[in-house]
Amino acid sequence: MVLKTRHITDDDFDRFVMLPENADRNFEFIAGEIVEVVSSSKSSRTAVKMSSRVTIHVDDNHLGRVTGADGGYMVYGEKYIPDVAFISYARQPKDPNVAYNPVTPDLAIEVLSPGNTDLEMTRKIGNYLAAGTVVWVADPDTQTIDVYTPNKPRKTLRTGDFIDGGDVLPGFRLAVAYVFSE
Repeated sequence: MVLKTRHITDDDFDRFVMLPENADRNFEFIAGEIVEVVSSSKSSRTAVKMSSRVTIHVDDNHLGRVTGADGGYMVYGEKYIPDVAFISYARQPKDPNVAYNPVTPDLAIEVLSPGNTDLEMTRKIGNYLAAGTVVWVADPDTQTIDVYTPNKPRKTLRTGDFIDGGDVLPGFRLAVAYVFSE
């Protein structure tokens, strides 16, 4: 849901999100516009399933940190809040205490919600890829996960397939069927 239709500056965005009435809301800054992040129970459940498995793998292997739907990142001057993100200790040894991490994540997991638009998602995926971030886009309605890896073609996974952590999460493997199971 786009809240402002005129383009604003990064500073205007920061002032807006710090208003007291916005304290319990999440916003992204996409193409000069403020976009409120609104999920659904189906999307949230999907994100939690993915987050829990990624977190266990990351913690067990001492790879880095995982953030949830309240952890923001700066990506090419825009500010995104992926549903789940991973950043390695190698890329960011210390955990910054900021609203939008200036270091882009190694992996961003976006779970589609009814409010997401194709244009918004295309822009975010393009910026993530340009920044070197691997992106997994889960669609609870079609029960698919699109895997975007910089300089590689998109791969669409369905029930019966497994998502592989590749170079970002070595040894990670997760059944797509589990992600969308009730």
